[in-house]
Amino acid sequence: MKRITIINGANLNFLGKREKDIYGNENFETFFKKLEEKYPKIELNFFQSNIEGEIINFLQKEGEVSDGIILNAGGYSHTSVSILDAIKSIKSPVIEVHISNIFAREDFRHTSLISSGCKGVILGFGLKSYILAIEAFLN
Repeated sequence: MKRITIINGANLNFLGKREKDIYGNENFETFFKKLEEKYPKIELNFFQSNIEGEIINFLQKEGEVSDGIILNAGGYSHTSVSILDAIKSIKSPVIEVHISNIFAREDFRHTSLISSGCKGVILGFGLKSYILAIEAFLN
């Protein structure tokens, strides 16, 4: 059984509440249950934190046991060299995910500091971006 870990960063605990025109109406816990139903033969794990160091600690832990990590670091994507360093130091491949198209938003969101350490980047497909990332790991 494959083990895929999803890590969400800052403010993603407010999905379904914040900027619904950008992020949609569904909270991540409800969406994650749908993922578990859609992929019963995959061990899916989920972690969310608004704290950069906790994300790094979880990356380091899961980077030794997961077959793949899906990371939506939120705003930390654009600011965190430390998360990039953590991605580069683990053996599990990481796919960076964004719910919105970061290139259609404010200029500061156009640069991701973590992308260079990732296997790939999926963005702009709403919560479907996570499904695309899972499918990429399966194929």
